[in-house]
Amino acid sequence: MLSGARGRLASALRRTSAAPYAVACRCLHASGTRPLADQSNKTEEPPRAFDPALLEFLVCPLSKKPLRYEASTNELINEELGIAYPIIDGIPNMIPQAARMTHQSKKQEEVEQR
Repeated sequence: MLSGARGRLASALRRTSAAPYAVACRCLHASGTRPLADQSNKTEEPPRAFDPALLEFLVCPLSKKPLRYEASTNELINEELGIAYPIIDGIPNMIPQAARMTHQSKKQEEVEQR
């Protein structure tokens, strides 16, 4: 069904000068698929929780060391490097650019206490 809708959408976009979003809405409506904006009557699902059993398989992508789950912040922590990886909807975001530094704030606290 989706491949048929995709084909109709591609051919409709080639044939018209209308706004792409309007064409996409018409094609999706014709195929019985609703765009995301029209799915407002769908009930909100609660965020999924992280399964700590995954810690057996997950390691830090930078150091390849085991991680610790911190439930209060919903993050996976690499104590050695001082990196915290966020968990979003039960899925760990293991991209180093998405991680936050934890040691930096501890070092700043030590300097401020002096």
